[in-house]
Amino acid sequence: MDLISVQRNPTPPGATVGALPGYDGIALRYALWEPSASSRKGTVCVFGGRSEYIEKYFETIADLRHRGFFVATMDWRGQGGSARLLRNPRKGHVENFSDYGKDLAIFMREIVLPDCPPPYFALAHSMGGNVLLRAACLKDCWFDRMVLTAPMLRLIDLPFSEPVVARLTEVAMFLGLGDAYIPGGGKRATDEQPFKDNALTSDKTRFMRNVSVIEAAPELAIGSPTIGWVHAALDSMDLTGGFDFPTQVHTPVLMLASGNDTVVDSRAIEELAMQLKAGAQIVIDGAKHEIMQERDGLREQAWAAFDAFIPGGGR
Repeated sequence: MDLISVQRNPTPPGATVGALPGYDGIALRYALWEPSASSRKGTVCVFGGRSEYIEKYFETIADLRHRGFFVATMDWRGQGGSARLLRNPRKGHVENFSDYGKDLAIFMREIVLPDCPPPYFALAHSMGGNVLLRAACLKDCWFDRMVLTAPMLRLIDLPFSEPVVARLTEVAMFLGLGDAYIPGGGKRATDEQPFKDNALTSDKTRFMRNVSVIEAAPELAIGSPTIGWVHAALDSMDLTGGFDFPTQVHTPVLMLASGNDTVVDSRAIEELAMQLKAGAQIVIDGAKHEIMQERDGLREQAWAAFDAFIPGGGR
């Protein structure tokens, strides 16, 4: 479970890499870094979205280390360098989003708390943001603050309304089709698609950097989600979109929405932010879904928001 280093995307030096048994024993890849700056300000835990992998965040990890933070990160079950859940390694699958939460708890208890200094902060993207919002409801949440980029609260590109899709996936699950790709889906990963067709970033250099990682290590990639994953995602979004959910979030949260997002619904992010007791939302105009993979000017806006919200965030 080594990290993959390529010319366009070298591994930040000093990484500690390992495998952690998830809640059911499945192998989860993780990595830790000490800060490169002389000051030490605590630990930022980085959590990617669906289909992502640690290598995609090397630049972000370097930025955090330069700010004086320890960095801890992991690949979610079923993707990146973690073990797959189905025989076909390209199928993006999970049984329930609570499985991600159980793995998160083990990662924090077994790796982060013993080996990384407090205070602890989270930086999570898309699907990872959904998982972290659920963790923010825990009585003893590990994180003092969270920054969530384009958190997955509602999906935009569904063929029908969420209730209809939820019902269809429920029927498909009953028929034993939960492990099948979604209709029209396949093994091709988002980082294997042409730049002109991508919904993730307007920065071609960073997009091609991620392509080069998958070309060097195709085993990191997954393709379309399964019907089971979509069913689990809709269940989790139904939970985070519930009437009582905002009152259960006790951790201060800053959500960064993408102005040109065609993957998740930025209106849902705004609606939740207005209801949180300690929450805020900032829109990064011009950004596509993956804010930390965007053009320099857009990333700088995201980092300015991070630095203002996270104690000690400025360089």
